[in-house]
Amino acid sequence: MNNLNQTLVIRLGFLGLVPFVLLTLACWLVHPDWLGYFIKAQLAYGIVILSFLGGLHWGVTIMAGAQDHEEARRALIWGVIPTLIAWCSLINMGFGFLVQVIGFIAAYKIDKRLYQSYAIPEWFINLRLQLTRVVVTAQIFTFIAANVRS
Repeated sequence: MNNLNQTLVIRLGFLGLVPFVLLTLACWLVHPDWLGYFIKAQLAYGIVILSFLGGLHWGVTIMAGAQDHEEARRALIWGVIPTLIAWCSLINMGFGFLVQVIGFIAAYKIDKRLYQSYAIPEWFINLRLQLTRVVVTAQIFTFIAANVRS
C-alpha cells in the first residue's frame, strides 16, 4: 500500500471515531430528557462498526487467494461473529454496552492474530489498537453517563 493510501486509511479510521466521541460528549451535556436518543445512537453506531470489523475479514480472505483452506475457513467464520456479538447488544441498553466493549476488545485481539497471518502491515494493527482504545473508552463513558444522568 502506498503512503497516500496509508494516510487516507489512518485519517478515515480516526474520522470514524467522531460519532463515538460526539455521542459520548452529548450523553454528558444534553438535557436528561434527550439522553435516551444519544444512548441509542451510540449503541447503534457501535453495532455498525463492530459489524464492519467482521466484514473486513471477508474482504481480506476473498482477496487473498493463496491462503490455505483451514485458515480461510476460520477467517470467514470469525468474520460473522462480530456482527452476531453486535446484534446481541440489542438485548438491553446497559447489557448492550458491556457486550460491545467485550466485542471490540475481542475483535482487536483476534484481529491482531489473524492480520499477522494475512501479512497486514504492522501500522494497521497499531491503528486498530488506537481506534479500539478510543471506542472502548467512549462506550464505557456513555454507559456511565446513562447510569449517572438518568
